[in-house]
This record gives sequence, structure tokens and C-alpha cells, in this order.
Amino acid sequence: MKKLFTSESVSMGHPDKVSDQISDAVLDACLRKDPNSRVACETLVTTGTVVLAGEITTKTWVHMQEEVRNVLQEIGYVHADIGFDAHSCGVHNLIHGQSEDIAQGVDEGDTGVTGAGDQGMMFGFACRETEVLMPAPIHWAHQLMARHAELRLSGELPWLRPDAKSQVTFKYEDDKPVAIDAVVLSTQTEDIDLSFIQKEVEEKLIRETLPAEWLSNETKVHINPTGKFVIGGPHGDAGLTGRKIIVDTYGGYSRHGGGAFSGKDCTKVDRSAAYAARWVAKNIVQAGWAERCEVQLAYAIGVPHPVSIRVDTFGTSSGLSDEQIAENISNLQAFEGHSAFTPDWIIGRLGLRTPTGYADSNGNVDPNGWTYRKTAYHGHFGRAIFPWEKLNLVTELHSMSKLGASC
Repeated sequence: MKKLFTSESVSMGHPDKVSDQISDAVLDACLRKDPNSRVACETLVTTGTVVLAGEITTKTWVHMQEEVRNVLQEIGYVHADIGFDAHSCGVHNLIHGQSEDIAQGVDEGDTGVTGAGDQGMMFGFACRETEVLMPAPIHWAHQLMARHAELRLSGELPWLRPDAKSQVTFKYEDDKPVAIDAVVLSTQTEDIDLSFIQKEVEEKLIRETLPAEWLSNETKVHINPTGKFVIGGPHGDAGLTGRKIIVDTYGGYSRHGGGAFSGKDCTKVDRSAAYAARWVAKNIVQAGWAERCEVQLAYAIGVPHPVSIRVDTFGTSSGLSDEQIAENISNLQAFEGHSAFTPDWIIGRLGLRTPTGYADSNGNVDPNGWTYRKTAYHGHFGRAIFPWEKLNLVTELHSMSKLGASC
């Protein structure tokens, strides 16, 4: 059976991703000094303006203006002629404290147990289409945007500007990717010749990123198909936190529970349980239990244990039924007395309160460490830097089933 599947990614300078990065920079700033901070930070960006809103409860103080301007400067919005300048834009802070009604269901209190920060369902997915066990279309769409950032920030293509989108269409045969059918890449640039832009982008960005064996003369390539893309970023289109949930996850290849990630601390299961579900799904595939795996978790606000755990291997499992796999993962090793998939278990096993990219007691920062802001561009999944991408559950999964040793 033949079919096409398309996924898109967006650059770190896309207005929605600018908002995501600001929200996560605020989260990082709170957690660095107070790992127990409760954060739900939303950001709006538009022409010359950044608006922060939401709820934060923390024992530290955050210089919001400084955090916002640092993010914008690092992205590259530093020139007035782009229409959005880190140094001169207005920053409006409308953040207030968290509702006590919500807090009472989440706080540990006398029980020492954290309740889920919200109700809802979360999905994690993994498959063998790429080395990082991500679907091919979203993986390579992200790689195009990572290359775009590299070429822009290094100065190799100095006329590139921060706002960009990529889109990759794969041709599948019998549910396996066999070729790239189409590539779309739109990038904000200086006002220069379109044919020059198209030539440089195809040669130095697209051809140097995508695997040559998947490209052919039949591959359709569209670069800045509108003909001109000079006005962009927050000046060209308003941006909001949490508006790129499909880009952030699996490019539409897997189900999505609807919850966004950025700006939320790890008691919000919208984020942390989605990370846990990806972690477990990836390890199930790596363990040889399935070629494709989707894990669904669902929660009630204030209740620690998930109300449901579901596994779907789409008929690709190796001997274990989906129900058996779900039963196995529900019995993963406890963490400090907390059972699998409770917020405390997820937070503890993945180290979500203390990202490794924060400064240590001596003020040293690991440049290869992870922070929440780093999740906010080029995808939350499929990047080895993050703890939920580690394959450290395989041995534990194998120990749960006699089948595991032979997979």
C-alpha cells in the first residue's frame, strides 16, 4: 500500500516559538532558585510588544524584563528594521499567584504525594523510522529548521532572518518511508533576489540536511513560494504560547491529547506525563516489544495515579499483547515509594525539577545540559539531550517478561 504523509516544523524565530521560548525561560528562571516553583506562564508577542500572563508561585524573584530581552536577543531579533527589537520592545507583566483552589489538589500537604496538576490525556509515541525512533516526516522537518538556525546564527547565510517554516512529505510503501515526495521551506530574508535565495537555500540547507538517498529528480521543492518573505516574526504575525502542539510532538503522526507544554512546571501532567509516555514508548520499541508504540495516560486533577494506561502497538508487537505491555509498564520500579506514572514518579525518575543545564553550586553551567527553554524549539522529542529520550528502561522492561530476553 502506498501513501503520503506530511509534517511541518517552525524555526526558533517563528512568533509562536518566540512565545514558547519566553515562557520556558521564565520557568527556568524560577526553577533555578526554587525547584518547587509552580509556573503557568503564557506569552503573547506582536509588533513591538511582549505580554506575560498566567500564574506563578515561587520563593525566588525573577527579572522578567531581562529574561524576555535575553531570549529575543539570542534568537536574533536585534534590529529595528526587522520590526521587532529585543532592546526597544515593550514588556508587560500581568502574572499573578496560583489559585489556591488548584493548589490544594496538587500540593503534597500531609500526604507527601503530589496530585496531578490537571485532568486530561497525554500520548507518547515511538517507531523505527529513524535512529531516534521518531516518525521520519517530523524528524527531518526539525532537522531543516536546526540547519536554518545554524546557517543564520553562524553568519554563513547572513541574509536569513529568524522566522521560517519547513514541511516534508514522505512517500510510504507498506507503512515504511521510501522517499521524500516534497519539501517546502519558507524563510524570512533580507529584501534580495528570489532566485539567489532559492538556489542558496536548496544547496546549503535542504540538500545538505536531507538524506540524498531519499531525494530524487521527482522530489518537488518549494522555496519561498509566495515570492517574497521580508516582513515576518512578531511584526508580521502575532505569536502565542502553546500554539504549535503538533510541531512540538509527532507532526500529526500520532494522537495528541490537546495540552501544550511550554511555560508549565512538571506538576502539570500535560507536560510531564507526555514526556513520560514518550520515554516509555521509546523504550518499548527499543526493547523489541513492538515496531511502533503509542502510550496513552489519563489523569484527574489532584489525583496522583493515572485513571487509565493504554498501549497500542498497531499490530506490530512481538508476542506480548497490548494489554500485557500496559500491565508491565504499570509495574515499573517505584521511585522513593511513588508508583509508576504518578507525578512524583515521573518528576523523580526524569529529574524534571533540576534540569542539567542549570548552574551548579559553583556557578558552572554545562553547555550540553538540558533546560526547558531548549525544548521550546526544534521539537520536544527525538533529541538525545533530554532525559525522556534515554533508553535506560530496556533492561527493566526485559526483566518483566520472559519474552523480553528473546526479543
